Amino acid sequence: MKFSLSFLLCISAGILYAQTNHYEISFGNAVHHEAVVKGIFPELKTDTVAFRMSRTSPGRYALHEFAKNVYLFKAWDSKGQALEVFRPDPYQWQVVGHDGSITISYTLFANRGGGTYSQVDETHAHLNIPATFMYAPELSDRKIEVDFKVREDLNWKVATQLPLVSGTTYSAPDLYYFMDSPTEISDHSVREFKVYHNGKQQSIRFVLHHNGTDEELDAYFEQVKKVVLAEKEVYGELPDFDYGTYTFLACYIPNASGDGMEHRNSTVLTSTRSLSEGGMQANIGTVSHEFFHAWNVERIRPKSLEPFNFEEANMSGALWFAEGFTSYYTNLILCRAGIISPEKYVEGISGTFNYVWNSPARRFFNPIEMSYQAPFVDAATSVDPVNRENTFISYYSYGSVLGLALDLSLRGEKLNLDDFMKLVWKKYGKTEKPYTIEDLRQTLAEYAGSDFAEVFFGKYIYKSEMPDYPTLLSLVGVELKQNPQAPYFGAAVSLNGDGHGEIRSNPKIGTPAYEAGLDKGDIITDINGSGFPDGQQFGAYIEKLKVGDTLKVTFERFGTEKRCTVVLGANPDYRLLLMEKEGGKPSKKQLRQRNDWLKTQGR
Repeated sequence: MKFSLSFLLCISAGILYAQTNHYEISFGNAVHHEAVVKGIFPELKTDTVAFRMSRTSPGRYALHEFAKNVYLFKAWDSKGQALEVFRPDPYQWQVVGHDGSITISYTLFANRGGGTYSQVDETHAHLNIPATFMYAPELSDRKIEVDFKVREDLNWKVATQLPLVSGTTYSAPDLYYFMDSPTEISDHSVREFKVYHNGKQQSIRFVLHHNGTDEELDAYFEQVKKVVLAEKEVYGELPDFDYGTYTFLACYIPNASGDGMEHRNSTVLTSTRSLSEGGMQANIGTVSHEFFHAWNVERIRPKSLEPFNFEEANMSGALWFAEGFTSYYTNLILCRAGIISPEKYVEGISGTFNYVWNSPARRFFNPIEMSYQAPFVDAATSVDPVNRENTFISYYSYGSVLGLALDLSLRGEKLNLDDFMKLVWKKYGKTEKPYTIEDLRQTLAEYAGSDFAEVFFGKYIYKSEMPDYPTLLSLVGVELKQNPQAPYFGAAVSLNGDGHGEIRSNPKIGTPAYEAGLDKGDIITDINGSGFPDGQQFGAYIEKLKVGDTLKVTFERFGTEKRCTVVLGANPDYRLLLMEKEGGKPSKKQLRQRNDWLKTQGR
């Protein structure tokens, strides 16, 4: 195993690096998705040192087992003598018999370019730190320096929230900051603007690795700036970013995976859609969501996530607020920034609204308990089937429609959610004092009164009742409609290639398909003696029928032919729309309330 000259110099000059752990990562075999990581850990006090790969990642709540992509691990003392290595479990390598210093080396396979994993190829080295670097838990308070050995032949440059030391070497004050600092190494482009407030200047930097043009980036960056400034208005100020800079790390390339992941002073944005292929519209929502996390999650932080545990799943009952209220603001900010129209924003709420309020899962779990499910659903995988159609509502979506309800409820009291978020920011964000759910309830009581807070938390957070949306939406001239004449089957059915229809998901409790005894995987071969309606979408076939129509269904299950009767119900879906869309006329008060909500005055 050969080491670079600079790395060997680090070993020989160990006294200069006391209490600082050093890494080097190189990408000579990037074509096969490999990186070689080396580390020096000096002035060790214990005979046995455990080196671990994290099982989790900041911003995620499930286990991801990053150790599975590590191989060729070796360890030496300061004289280059090989050391004994033991594997007590899949996640760590225990090294014994050192002379006060340990040097390690290993190979990492990395080929998923998103917010959770790492990807190394000849287009870039996209690094999520927990998925890339081993760490020694007992040394977590130490300063860290890392030298990213860029591929100069590929014109690679480094972009990260880590402060620069010199050349391609960057530092972190401790393990936690290091693990929270994703890094993009590629031939990327950079745009930057300054934001001034209260005599302070901070930089917002947008790094984009893409195959598009500078003109496309310039146009997109104008939208990014609008998002940043609109979100600043919610809280009244930017956070004090460490080192005075916030960095967007965007990869819009074919080999990426669609994702977004917030960090303290940066965020990862990945998509397979280029800016020229609809990516400006498709990707800007992720920009809005992740930047809002610079306040809500990164600094307004649930106590249940402190300190973040790199060895176990991280569970919090506050994700309906941390993720869900952030989701509420995601498209609202795009509307306020003039990137999408009020009509598109309001109508776009409908899908999330239906997903939440037509779900039978509310009978099982409230928003807090839905948040507890995060370790099972947050990019987690399982082999055995699950029944999430009936038992789970995403805390992103649930919290989003509750954020809408709280905002409109407050506006009915001549208050608003923006000012509530400012108060939460002042009490728990600027002070970086982690909050509990009870803290949120008390803060709402402080802002809107005890009775108001008791009703909201008592009915909608600690229980799972549905707010009075028709009344709330009418305050801003928005209507909530259903079509009782639209027929409803209650299961997703699609052609299976043999001219038959396969039920692709678990029917929801209480739907016509569920009550008839149909289940996921059933193959419908005949309806009312006419075969399956081949050549058309099943939904289009159902739309031609009527509520109350009876369908005699023949289907196969486990190779056996069965029959059942399905009586079509009424489609439970809602539509949200501006009153004037279908001939209504909002009052001046409703329009004034809407303009205040969407910040459309003067646009």
